Amino acid sequence: MTGGAGFIGSHTCDRLVADGHDVTVLDALTAPVHRDGRPSYLTPGADLFVGDVRNRELLGNLLRRSDAVYHFAAYQDYLTDFARFTDVNVTSTALIFEIAVAEGLDLQRVVVASSQSAMGEGLYHCPEDGDQSPGMRPETALRRAQWEIPCPQCHGDLELRRTPETVSNPQNAYGMSKYGEEMVALNLGRRYDIPTVALRYSIVQGPRQSVYNAYSGACRIFSLHYLLDSAPVLYEDGLAIRDYVNIHDVVDANVLVLDDERAVGRPFNVGGGTPYTTTEFAEIVRRQYGSERPGVVSGEYRFGDTRHIISDIAALEELGWKPQRTPVDSVAEYAAWLEGMAGLDVILAEADAKMRALGVVRKAGVMKAGS
Repeated sequence: MTGGAGFIGSHTCDRLVADGHDVTVLDALTAPVHRDGRPSYLTPGADLFVGDVRNRELLGNLLRRSDAVYHFAAYQDYLTDFARFTDVNVTSTALIFEIAVAEGLDLQRVVVASSQSAMGEGLYHCPEDGDQSPGMRPETALRRAQWEIPCPQCHGDLELRRTPETVSNPQNAYGMSKYGEEMVALNLGRRYDIPTVALRYSIVQGPRQSVYNAYSGACRIFSLHYLLDSAPVLYEDGLAIRDYVNIHDVVDANVLVLDDERAVGRPFNVGGGTPYTTTEFAEIVRRQYGSERPGVVSGEYRFGDTRHIISDIAALEELGWKPQRTPVDSVAEYAAWLEGMAGLDVILAEADAKMRALGVVRKAGVMKAGS
């Protein structure tokens, strides 16, 4: 399991070891996720090897002792070093298959972690022009606080639809790398008869989600604010729609596709099934902490964010999987995990400063010259 010391990987590792599997973990233990090195929660009984997933010799040695691979190692967060997203996320995936083919390894399953971000803005419907998969919102519209996406054809209103796996229209470097990763995995898997599955996770939430990432994790950001007795900023108008999936439901999906032959050769959305606006989700976190301070709509936005997206999870449900937990469960478990953790005030300030220094957080109404 690459990335087996991370958020999704470690929980999946727990389940696999409990189910009687022998698990080998390869993880670089790099910052920002592993700022403090080896995490205390690493699964007892799993063999940990510290190293880069692009290290051919190390990766080959570990693949030879394995009959299945979970590939969770990834470069993420909102950063402008675009080449590294492709280098880590796509190159490492290609290397797994390159070694397997070159050495004739008998891998019974490869499961790669893709992302909802591979779908970009997702699927919409126009009453006049039918289904649409819009591109990125222009900066000029965001500067004018025009948050909603018009039909690319008639410029009329669009209706949000649940987005199936057939839609792939990534808009940022991370999403493009994840789509590239799943294409490499599924296509090479088909060509060389290596049973492969790609899982497109929605916003995964629960304990062990790193507090150090600058960009990812509404649960993390809102929880830290309310824990520190401040109100979080709700970007845009607070009405952007997302779906959130609990980490234990994700583990259920990860374990299911390890053995279910119906999953082979396909991508699957792994989502929570219920849409929430940013405001609605912030209210869940606020109630968890008993705060009387609602989230603040400041007119700020994050450059590159999608407006709305909710994954269609019908394909995975047909295999017998169904989300069993709610965001209320995820927030409660995450809040319990944060209790007693030191230095959280500094972490929150660092993340905000980093986002602003990178120019990710911007404010509507502030027009550039010539706009």
